[in-house]
Amino acid sequence: MNQGYGSTNLKAREINLKEYYDLIKKRLWLMILIIILTTLAGYFYDSKYNNYVPLYETSTRIIIGPEAESMVTLMVMIKDPSILEKVIQELELTRTTETLAAQIDVVRLDESRVIQIAVTDEDPVLAANIANETARIFKEDIVSILQFSDVRLLSEAKEMPYPLNEKSNGITIIAFVFGVVVSIGLVFLLDSLDGTLKKDRDVEEILGVPVLGVISNMNRKKYISKKHKNYQDLEIRGETIGVE
Repeated sequence: MNQGYGSTNLKAREINLKEYYDLIKKRLWLMILIIILTTLAGYFYDSKYNNYVPLYETSTRIIIGPEAESMVTLMVMIKDPSILEKVIQELELTRTTETLAAQIDVVRLDESRVIQIAVTDEDPVLAANIANETARIFKEDIVSILQFSDVRLLSEAKEMPYPLNEKSNGITIIAFVFGVVVSIGLVFLLDSLDGTLKKDRDVEEILGVPVLGVISNMNRKKYISKKHKNYQDLEIRGETIGVE
């Protein structure tokens, strides 16, 4: 009893899946069109309104001598306006010391005597120049400011070929998924609004009587062609009989 019920449910599930497949296959062109349109709309919106600006980061390292009394003081001095003002003048930058200070990040590496000066900028070449120039001017001026001369350049900043922030295609992906969902929903909506009878079961449900037979679709061209051929065969047979 249970086996028969289970097989019936399985068969019904297979029929439903086939109906869904046929329905999607029938309107596949509409789904593809909607997905293409929504994806293109998302791509153009992303290109026009998503103000993507690539940022490049590079860094230089300096090493402070062991006799330095306060590493924190030296690190603060690197971003001091007196140092940055000279960097702006040397590189002929059109920005304030506050703006430049926001682009510079000074960190001490693992409690060592090495200080890293990292610079972020839209121009990778300019980022490297700012980092190197800041380290050079700091090394020269710290002598007169704090009477400290044991500062050595450990490594120079180099131009970075790849930006820190990769461009995101999130809006385009969302538009694609939205197109898939909308297209599937529209296909099922159109099917539900279609009042034509598509299956034997529809006729049985409406009329309340079993279907005894189904007339298959007839191809008009094939029917006319076959009828014409039969007519020609009949004429040939008639002529043959007449000759005999």
